[in-house]
Amino acid sequence: MKKAVLEHDTREAARELLGYYLCRETEEGLVTGRIVETEAYLYKNDPACHASRGKTRRNAAMFGPAGTAYVYFIYGNYYCFNVVTGKVGSGEAVLIRAVEPVEGLGLMQKRRGAGCAQKNLASGPGKLCQAFAIDKSLNGHDLSRSPLYLMANSQLPGDLVIKATPRVGVSSGQDKQLRFIIEGNKFLSR
Repeated sequence: MKKAVLEHDTREAARELLGYYLCRETEEGLVTGRIVETEAYLYKNDPACHASRGKTRRNAAMFGPAGTAYVYFIYGNYYCFNVVTGKVGSGEAVLIRAVEPVEGLGLMQKRRGAGCAQKNLASGPGKLCQAFAIDKSLNGHDLSRSPLYLMANSQLPGDLVIKATPRVGVSSGQDKQLRFIIEGNKFLSR
């Protein structure tokens, strides 16, 4: 991804990330998914943003360079993966909510459980992190290099419809249209 897009506007970055590939290399193998759902989190006037009240040890990665991973643990159970956006110090990021599995389906299935349907392998932020083996060790990682990276998709259909909706699972800032989806994709979160 062009770093300028990530540095400029978080809303635009959330839209632009749709269709990109998220790739994760481990000793077990490579898993890849096409990003189909994102959410933008803004520093100013966005109470749902982790950085809205300033920099802490937990959210420090959000204040780093655009194109860095911000990974955090939530509800005592799940990791969530974000792409840091904006200028250094801005405290903004895009949550990757769902991907369409492309490569390494067997490995994703192993990580998510034998009975997990393909459409549910990475159809939510916690599921995605489990399927891709994303954890706190990747917090602050540069997403332009292995073992976790973003890759452009040159084969996106021209009739791709992107829709903005309210974010999911936030208690404040629910009215903001900052969730972006590839409309009609069956791999979106529920």
